[in-house]
Amino acid sequence: MDTIAKIRFRRSVGKESISSIARELNLSRPTVRKHCRTQTEPIYRRAQQPTPMLGAFQDRLESWLQTEKLLPKAQRRTARRLFEGLQAEGYRGAYDSVQRFVQRWKLSKSRPTLNQAFVPLAFAPGEVCQFDWSHEQVELGGVMQTIKLAHFRLAFSRQMFVVAYPRETQEMVFDAHNQAFALFGGVPERMVYDNLKAVVETIFTGKERLFNRRFMVLANHYVFEPVACTPASGWEKGQVENQVGNIREWLFTPLARFADFEALNLWLAQRCRELAARKHPVTPERSIAECFAQEQGRLRRMTATFDGYIEHMLRASSTCLVVLDRNRYSVPAAFAGRAVSVRSTATQVRIVADGAVIAEHTRRFGRDFLVCDPWHYLPVLELKPGALRNGVPFREWDLPVAIQTVRDRILKQPRGDRGFVELLLMAREGGLEALQVACELVLEGQVVTAAVVLNEMRRLLAPAQHAMLTVPDMLQLQTEPLADCSRYDHLREVSHVSQ
Repeated sequence: MDTIAKIRFRRSVGKESISSIARELNLSRPTVRKHCRTQTEPIYRRAQQPTPMLGAFQDRLESWLQTEKLLPKAQRRTARRLFEGLQAEGYRGAYDSVQRFVQRWKLSKSRPTLNQAFVPLAFAPGEVCQFDWSHEQVELGGVMQTIKLAHFRLAFSRQMFVVAYPRETQEMVFDAHNQAFALFGGVPERMVYDNLKAVVETIFTGKERLFNRRFMVLANHYVFEPVACTPASGWEKGQVENQVGNIREWLFTPLARFADFEALNLWLAQRCRELAARKHPVTPERSIAECFAQEQGRLRRMTATFDGYIEHMLRASSTCLVVLDRNRYSVPAAFAGRAVSVRSTATQVRIVADGAVIAEHTRRFGRDFLVCDPWHYLPVLELKPGALRNGVPFREWDLPVAIQTVRDRILKQPRGDRGFVELLLMAREGGLEALQVACELVLEGQVVTAAVVLNEMRRLLAPAQHAMLTVPDMLQLQTEPLADCSRYDHLREVSHVSQ
């Protein structure tokens, strides 16, 4: 187009000859003359693309494409694999020719669709919230990890909420809903999901679904209607689908670096509040935060947070451990060998037996972690005090420095194992703080034994003496008796006479 403009300018304004223009621009005179006469934009189109190398192989390539069209998409060969197959048949042409032929063939066989045409949607305040997962790359504690990001999006106000987890399991879904509804200040009428396993168990015809039973407990608790999208129809929750790409661009490019998940989620919550200051896409005169303030009044208020745990019935081993996700958690020694209920949430592992919580641990992710509470093994130490020296729960017990110093000195004494176990048994009743203070007092002296520490603990734990009663004035003695030791002399004299 630049060349045509130069030709027309030189001919019309500069009044140059056809020969001069052709010579200066290195063009033929018929070409210059044609562009001087035409008034419309030229269209360059090749009537037919020659295929001198591929021509003999077109029938073979078309038969392959026709056969593989009946196969599932994952089993169809790409243009590159088809090119390699033709090379095995003797084809010596370029890959580009095969690629163009495959594209034209697929385009000619595809039916005209309206998949790229959409209807604009409008939502009432508090009506719909959309949910989705995404996978993001972050650096946590100096280690590259693929995290799972739970996305929420209120359809009316466009208010977003995102929270990161190490997995996409059902307890993570429950915890994400608890946090999202707490931030929104209420619950919408409907929640829209993909057909993820944590939500949908069976897909029937149309919109009919068999929802997960435990998930329906969550929906009934918060009283919202779950809606599952048609498979491969992401436009049914297009807002949160777009949010996934936007969040990846806004928050995770360049690479985000944090110490742990807690720090990451605090930052994500702060960024969601900051992004709400942007203009609303439908009503640009208002911000997302202003529309969200309007929508909050239409959300259903929460009465209580859902206890989103997943229950596993497990048997505790003889070493007082239960195994969950290839990690081991301790239970009190009294429940060794018994069946217990292990309830796992996104952050905790609670162990229940006989209708009561018998142990609580912070949940660990990964493999082969051992999470022990030393107090669970104290009854075993009463019978086997020798396990104190090499027992894993006690070797990794992070005790105060004063207690560690006293322990090391007592264990060097005869029957020191049993002596220190007696200290722990007393600390179970009085608290570890009392044992720490007793150890600090004993270390100030010269003698450090279990008996001395026990004596100090008893003094610290002894009940406080009652204060002296205040006697009213009317009960006070008017004349206090005086001590008279001569009376004892009189008793001595009487005793002597009687003898």
